[in-house]
Amino acid sequence: MESYSTSELNKVIRGSNRATYDTKTIHTIIDAGFIGHVSYVFEGTPICIPMAYGKIGDKIYLHGSLKNRMLSSILENEQMSMTIMHLDGLVLARSGFHHSVNYRSVTLFGKATKVEDDKLKTEALKCVIDQMIPNRWDSLRPMTEKELNATLVIEIAIETASAKVRADGAIDEKSDLELPVWAGVIPIKQVAKAPISDQLLEDTVQIPAHVKDYYVKNKN
Repeated sequence: MESYSTSELNKVIRGSNRATYDTKTIHTIIDAGFIGHVSYVFEGTPICIPMAYGKIGDKIYLHGSLKNRMLSSILENEQMSMTIMHLDGLVLARSGFHHSVNYRSVTLFGKATKVEDDKLKTEALKCVIDQMIPNRWDSLRPMTEKELNATLVIEIAIETASAKVRADGAIDEKSDLELPVWAGVIPIKQVAKAPISDQLLEDTVQIPAHVKDYYVKNKN
């Protein structure tokens, strides 16, 4: 599937010139992050919460405690939506009206199901950890059966999605272009600072290669 079909659910109305339904673009934006904003309804009240996620193929995985009200509400309603957004720059125009931001965002929709199989639960939890920092899971203590049984994991099969991307400079009125007001873009990027070892670590435990690699890749 090269692109998601459009419907009233996922069609971008405002700023449609920045919309894309291209599957590769959408999955690239999802893969670039590990925090998404998940919406659900609890006792008639809409709520949105940031959540760590993992992704395997075209499926998203979320986890929490067995009594997590968000996950329980999503499973009850079956359908859910989630938004992932990366801020790339502050766009400063010559007027307040035309100030904006450069960004990449995806809103996805899908059917949520509870993961019952222990092997798939473990794989899902692994992908959540490795979505945050690659190759982290294999360096950790294995999960105990008690921990696995106490964790609720849900799978969201992405049925449709849309993305919006802005990567432009200031767009001002022609009548404002000669004003003595600075306009331009301040690029924004999330960077990693040097790892700080836990104070209770034994002196023999060194910073592992995958942590150093992450820092080097993301420090600038």
